[in-house]
Amino acid sequence: MELKNLAEQFPMFLGGSPDAPVFSTGQGLVLTLELLIISSAIGLALAVPLALARNSSNWLLSRSVWLYTGLFRGTPLLVQLFMLYYGLAQWPWIRESWAWPYLREAYGCAILAFTLNTAAYIAEILAGQMRNTPHGEVEAARSLGMNHWLLLRRIVLPSALRRALPAYSNEVIMLMHATSVASLVTLADLTGIARQIYAETYNPFEPFLIAGIFYLVLTNVLAWIFRRMEKHWLAYLRPREAH
Repeated sequence: MELKNLAEQFPMFLGGSPDAPVFSTGQGLVLTLELLIISSAIGLALAVPLALARNSSNWLLSRSVWLYTGLFRGTPLLVQLFMLYYGLAQWPWIRESWAWPYLREAYGCAILAFTLNTAAYIAEILAGQMRNTPHGEVEAARSLGMNHWLLLRRIVLPSALRRALPAYSNEVIMLMHATSVASLVTLADLTGIARQIYAETYNPFEPFLIAGIFYLVLTNVLAWIFRRMEKHWLAYLRPREAH
């Protein structure tokens, strides 16, 4: 691809085109960020009750979450996306439900697949951190007369969320990379735009190189944000300097 042609195609990665301003459509970088933000936010919201259920003394409840997390962590995300995108239409009760207007579109299926997948990983991360809550914190809370649910809400869950930040940051970055599979169900995210340019120019190197640079920049931005969060919320875990 000549540099002139590359410059003409570059706005497509930012949701524009040679004839339209960047960010004028929800494609490219905009779509990648949408998929990441929506899926990670809903996934985290789902993961909290799932983590509580995973550590529940109720055997049926705990094993049900274990089965869910094992299923979504044990199968490829691409397979999950294909099963939702191509498979949901096989069920009449889904086609007749309120959710069908969303699930019949690639965007809705991608959001659902990414959300269920990341929720499974985050749930296990949180459940493990909840089990590893320092015994002294729990005993101190009980000595103050906190009941089980107040202990979870005020001590165990906030502590687990803070200590899970390093692992959670890795999961968000991995999810951002995984959004690239959305291009395989017709969505024009960063990878989808690169595929479109390749189909038009028959030159794979430059468009996929640009897409890779975008992912690299996004990765470093996310890593910087999470480092700042860890520095703020995990400051109490750092060893104090000797005076």
